[in-house]
Amino acid sequence: MTLERTLILVKPDGVRRGLVGEIIRRIEAKGYQIYALKMMTADRELLTAHYAEHEGKPFFEPLVEFMMSGPIVAIVAEGNRVIEGFRKLAGATDPTVAEPGTIRGDLARDQGTKVVQNLVHGSDSPESALREIGIFFN
Repeated sequence: MTLERTLILVKPDGVRRGLVGEIIRRIEAKGYQIYALKMMTADRELLTAHYAEHEGKPFFEPLVEFMMSGPIVAIVAEGNRVIEGFRKLAGATDPTVAEPGTIRGDLARDQGTKVVQNLVHGSDSPESALREIGIFFN
């Protein structure tokens, strides 16, 4: 058993559309535990730290602007192989090609915006999870 924790963010589009409960329901239905949860408005400093590896890329500014456009929900979920499991549950980054049954496949669509608005973020590795959890839950 590989007990892990991961950071999950419900992005502003998910909060605006009232999908927080459905997203949490899917996380819990998969068998993961919610370890910590908070609704917040992220500022530029926090988002710059979170997306540091993307700074300087063309999508960085539109991404930061989108993430500051409304409240987000930060979640720490815990479970056996939760990092891999949540990323599978979230679906492909591009909601148009995300498989049915995934959060993005069922609930998101391409909005034609500068940056993909795909409802959720999930850490991609144990190292990223540790770093990201520290940023949002210091």
